[in-house]
Amino acid sequence: MEVELWHQLATGTVVVLVFVAFLREWFPPDQTAMGAFVLLILLGVIAPDRSLMVFGSQAPITVAAMFIMSAVLERTGLIEALAGAFEKLAGGGPLRVLVVLVLLVAILSAFVNNTPVVVVFLPIVLRHCRKFGLPASRFLIPLSYAAIVGGTCTVIGTSTNLIAAGIAADAGLEPFSMFEISKLGVLFVIAALAYLALGGQRLIPLRDTLSTLFDSEASREFLTQAWLTKDSPLVGRPFPETPLAKRRELRVIEVVRDGRPVPIPLNRLVFEADDQVLFKTRASGVMELNETEGLNLLKEGDLGFDRVRTESAVLMEGIVGPESRMVGHSLSELNFRQRFGVLILAVHRRGVNLRDRFENVKLAFGDSLLIEGPTDRMNDLFSQKDFVNLSQPKERPLRRTKAPIAIAALLFFMIGGAIFPAYIPVLAIGAVLLTLMTRCIDASEAYEAVEWKVIFMIFGMLGLGLALEDTGLARAMARQAVVWFGDFSPHVMLAVIYLMAVVLTEMVSNNAVAALLTPIAIGVAGQLGVDPRPFVVGVMFASSASFVTPIGYQTNTYVFGAGGYRFSDFTRVGFPLAIVLGILGWLLIPRMWPF
Repeated sequence: MEVELWHQLATGTVVVLVFVAFLREWFPPDQTAMGAFVLLILLGVIAPDRSLMVFGSQAPITVAAMFIMSAVLERTGLIEALAGAFEKLAGGGPLRVLVVLVLLVAILSAFVNNTPVVVVFLPIVLRHCRKFGLPASRFLIPLSYAAIVGGTCTVIGTSTNLIAAGIAADAGLEPFSMFEISKLGVLFVIAALAYLALGGQRLIPLRDTLSTLFDSEASREFLTQAWLTKDSPLVGRPFPETPLAKRRELRVIEVVRDGRPVPIPLNRLVFEADDQVLFKTRASGVMELNETEGLNLLKEGDLGFDRVRTESAVLMEGIVGPESRMVGHSLSELNFRQRFGVLILAVHRRGVNLRDRFENVKLAFGDSLLIEGPTDRMNDLFSQKDFVNLSQPKERPLRRTKAPIAIAALLFFMIGGAIFPAYIPVLAIGAVLLTLMTRCIDASEAYEAVEWKVIFMIFGMLGLGLALEDTGLARAMARQAVVWFGDFSPHVMLAVIYLMAVVLTEMVSNNAVAALLTPIAIGVAGQLGVDPRPFVVGVMFASSASFVTPIGYQTNTYVFGAGGYRFSDFTRVGFPLAIVLGILGWLLIPRMWPF
């Protein structure tokens, strides 16, 4: 077998395995992509010296810089300032709320990574809807869609655009300027807004979020602490055998021993003297506790508690984040109650609200949890990256005095990128350095802001793209596409590539789709003898057009859990929008970027 044919077969097989691994979620996407890259090097498909070219690509560098710039705008309070403007402008009318929400989020997403925009706006939209009695489910899908179409307005609006633009530049095309695609991106925003306002929003069924499952009276509960005396009848007894395990008025959350939460699950815990017990009770129970010594509300009588202290419990809703260390583990495995001192009252998963027997369910990204606990424990829980707070904006110290510097750095990057598109990566690094040296953000915060899993997945997928190019498989695929559709015009080929990208981006990462299809699209243009630029633009817009499923785009997954949606809700609302934008792109791309 010829070396070239062997390399093509090996590359094709690896590409297929990568997509299957993405779909079946055998491994995290970054590990799958980098593993495939290394495998192709070991198989001799990619020469070791050629593989280093991947790490010199401008796309990952620029994407990392944009993650940091997004964190800068968040840290200096600019994103929350725009979110506050939404509350002032939106009012209580459903149409007005929709228009203001879509426009603000789209504008912000054109220059900031989509995910933090949606994370910041989620609790604000939920609070605004509660304030005016509006169904939150009618606005959360539009929130995600606005972030997606807003990202298409500039080259830096989404990592998909940066990847496609970087591959195109490496292939010898003239670099894309900052606002070259804005003319079509703005039309996508207008079309999406018109679609949602004229009927698309009404296709969204009314769904209950987790917090609506519990009435206000049920949430008026208190967390009460008590210490066991040395002569308590509970000392030496397993928790399941005590009255505490049998009374419905009380629910034990945590046992603290020697100043530390006891890590043993409650069903195996044996009480000891001086144990501190934290349990939940209604207001009436608290009053009885305050009026008596010990726990007289229990029929078994005095159980030997003293030094009772009570504080109110708060009810909050959060989403399991993509970087959460709890993904893949159940609440019982995590010993959640004892570890964090809070209660999980319900879990929402893929359109189903789980009220009972959810402690053994493996947590996944996008799961929405209803959490109850004291304020200090809630603050500790949500200060980590494990959960995204949906009940109120995450409290963080903001450096508002640095906001003018952050704006100046962003303007420097935007204007420079518009005038000197070939220097976009350098300008991005310069903007980041300016914000670091002026303490808009600390270096540690900058490193934490970069989603390294995304960066390494991009490296891996660029490696696959390099293999497609070096083995000639991309050219072969392009030739075959021309054979199948060669009798048609370039317009038909553009539609085929656009459709391929739209379908694939609903199943796997949009970054992966852009990395794989951009070199193929350039090859198709070469086979047809036309300018490849419109095909690259088609890949940019189609790879971001993830509206039909809640798993194709990260922002969809966030609102999926928060809005109490079902999988089919996205299909019902997003499929017509995908068709509208697909037709719009197919008609306008050749006019704006002639073949």
